[in-house]
Amino acid sequence: MSNLLPVRALRVTQGKKIPLFSFFLKGHEILEVAEISRVKRDKKGTLLGYQRGEVSRHIAEITDYLDSGEVIFPNAILLAMSSEVKFKQSRGPKVGTHVTQSGVLEIPIKKDGHKVAWIVDGQQRTTALSKAKNQDVLVPVTAFISDDFEVHRGQFLLVNKVKPLPKGLINELLPEVNTALPPSLAKAKIPSAICDLLNRDPESPFCDLLIRETTDRKKNKTAVIKDNSLLQVIKSSLNSPHGCLYQYRNVATSEIDVEAVRCTLNLYWAEVKRAFPDAWGKPPKSSKLMGGLGIRSLGILMDRIMGNIRPDSPGAARQVRKFLNRIKPHCAWSRGTWEILGGMPALGPGSPQNTERDIKHLANALIRIYTEADEA
Repeated sequence: MSNLLPVRALRVTQGKKIPLFSFFLKGHEILEVAEISRVKRDKKGTLLGYQRGEVSRHIAEITDYLDSGEVIFPNAILLAMSSEVKFKQSRGPKVGTHVTQSGVLEIPIKKDGHKVAWIVDGQQRTTALSKAKNQDVLVPVTAFISDDFEVHRGQFLLVNKVKPLPKGLINELLPEVNTALPPSLAKAKIPSAICDLLNRDPESPFCDLLIRETTDRKKNKTAVIKDNSLLQVIKSSLNSPHGCLYQYRNVATSEIDVEAVRCTLNLYWAEVKRAFPDAWGKPPKSSKLMGGLGIRSLGILMDRIMGNIRPDSPGAARQVRKFLNRIKPHCAWSRGTWEILGGMPALGPGSPQNTERDIKHLANALIRIYTEADEA
């Protein structure tokens, strides 16, 4: 039978009758009852957890502060707790507002991998507390009870929205969250899900090529494209009336034909891969095509080429191939010089960079070649 840690606490009820508790724990007690749910993927590719990796410098700074003598630690740790945690309300007259009850939380203490609480916000502070010499500092804790892991992830995103959370982590978590999100995050959810789909789809030219937050760069040598570059292409095309993916979006309901979007992206980028086989799949330092410059500039060209081509129409691939063949002789993704950019070298000093200016400059040059061929 598990040991129990009894804690004096205040309880209120918020939202859909989710209990919310406020109490104090000693620094060393937090990791006795709670775990840090690291973001990763299992062997089947299923996303697990939500917390980013440790930030050693930040942890060290907090630890030094905790060991500096008399300290104040007012920032609460946010925990999600399972329904195994029980609350026993105290008897006696109510004090203060009628919606607040005092009592005792009984938190089971279990082994790693079986604990009943998870840190939603404050993992760096908690790690610092576990490393500090002063293990008895009292730490404010706010906790809610929910067995729904999607609620945990949703709260993690909401809490960290105003903090410098890595974009890559947000992008990878969004498709897995089903709770209500702010408009700015909700708008990015579908593009993130499409990006995730393309990275897993065996038919996709991007399969296993995207660098995501959970990508192990030491083991995965094929991932060379930062997912944010492709995400920007998808978002721009879906949201702009001039984008080729905009036609698959229902403006009234915000619903998106994800299958049509997937097929369109697979068709176009498969032909890009066919047109530039020597530049595809290489690290950005060896091929500008795999960096933001190539993905985003060809993404802008995609909106022009695919605007009138449906992926399921007869001869669609052949038509895309014909258009890409127009620009092919003018591209210098991995060697040579960019004559259309004034003789800039393909790589190294003086080569076009992943900047808004160079991306726009290259995209305009490629579009000009594409449209001039039609006018000739």
